[in-house]
Amino acid sequence: MTTTPAAAPSAAPTTPPRPPRPLLDVRRIYLEPEAAELPRGQQVLARWPDAERVEVASHWQIPELAGDEANVRRWVRIKTEALVLGVKKSLTARRNGRSSDWIAPSTANGCAMACAYCYVPRRKGYSNPVTVFANIDQITGYLARHVRRQGPKTEPDQVDPSAWVYDIGENSDCSVDARLSDNVHDLVDLFRGLPTAKASFATKHVNRDLLGWDPQGRTRVRFSLMPHEAARLLDVRTDPVATRMAAVDDFVAAGYEVHVNLSPVVVQDGWLQAWDELLVQLDDTTGPAFKAQAAAEVIMLTHNAGLHEVNLGWHPKAEDVLWRPDLQQAKRSETGGINVRYRTGDKGRYVAQLLERVEHRTPWLRVRYAF
Repeated sequence: MTTTPAAAPSAAPTTPPRPPRPLLDVRRIYLEPEAAELPRGQQVLARWPDAERVEVASHWQIPELAGDEANVRRWVRIKTEALVLGVKKSLTARRNGRSSDWIAPSTANGCAMACAYCYVPRRKGYSNPVTVFANIDQITGYLARHVRRQGPKTEPDQVDPSAWVYDIGENSDCSVDARLSDNVHDLVDLFRGLPTAKASFATKHVNRDLLGWDPQGRTRVRFSLMPHEAARLLDVRTDPVATRMAAVDDFVAAGYEVHVNLSPVVVQDGWLQAWDELLVQLDDTTGPAFKAQAAAEVIMLTHNAGLHEVNLGWHPKAEDVLWRPDLQQAKRSETGGINVRYRTGDKGRYVAQLLERVEHRTPWLRVRYAF
């Protein structure tokens, strides 16, 4: 008797993977009426024509964005869907001396990315979507006058041997800001024409639109790097570290001065070996043009009790490595806040260990400062 083979079991239905949430999908714009009347404000509104518009008295005082603990559960959604349009009221350049000589007045505040250690949420409450400042002409005018008042830099320092360096992205990521408005492009254009100064910003996002801006060496891009596994946990919604490294040579070729930030350095099991592997990859990935002008900043983790509580509401796994009372101590910051940092003595030892790895694996990489 001939038997018919049993039919093979049908494969279980599969659920297609959920597409990644876009970095920006602006659906609501909170705006100061004054900002909406300026050309840059109109540009932003035109870029997101279907977004709901909500007038506010102040970009700093939006109760449904800041100060509401319930927003912790919607942290990433708010960053993706909300945008604030305001006017920068205080135009001052603040002395720095580490990453830059001066901190420029912000043209944006907040970020669409969500790094678990970011200090900006400490100041803005439970959510920090991007705020774009529309009075860009006032900001660039102030900066041009400030640069002229400094005159030439007559004494080299660790920031730069001959130029006054202005950090234009202290409170945001300029590569992301450039997807929202032309503010960053205007700043790159400004510093191209200032022979005694340079712009500078750190970034975790590769925006290749910047490659066509012809900075002529007057803008320094600092790609932030950390070991891959740590970045997967802590650098939420950022470009992969390998993607950032792969962009370095292209930005050098496009006329940018390119440095790297080795930050934040997070102490955990196997951290030194992970940094060693990252440095080997940086050496293998980048070419001689980058290495001839490269420099680095090494920045140890600083954390904060308030941010710790926020993170517990949306990303508690990050706190397993960020909040380490067994390794950390309280310390008052330069701005008066109470943060936690690695213990005195131990921190110096950690820095020295990492610098030894830098010297061994990337002897061409000059460390401008480490703290």
